[in-house]
Amino acid sequence: MIKKEVFIGFVVGIIANVIGFLSYILLFSDLSIVTTIQVAREQGHLGSLLALGALLNLAAFFGFIKLKRDHRAKGVLIATFLTAIVILLLKIF
Repeated sequence: MIKKEVFIGFVVGIIANVIGFLSYILLFSDLSIVTTIQVAREQGHLGSLLALGALLNLAAFFGFIKLKRDHRAKGVLIATFLTAIVILLLKIF
């Protein structure tokens, strides 16, 4: 049962990150989504875009904490750590 709750939180964290990432691109870029991602990767800013997208994880995390869904909050935290590892790998390579 606990694993299921953590998994639900993880999925919510990944979805929140993707929504935040795409929302930022749609709001602040004049280019298409694919072109913006390509340009960001060429210029080395893809990690920054992912970090901005992860800001929505804050809302999900604190929402689960407020609702006393601690295991789901752990899943969101795991998704945030996964995003941080991806950002680190993008910065190194």
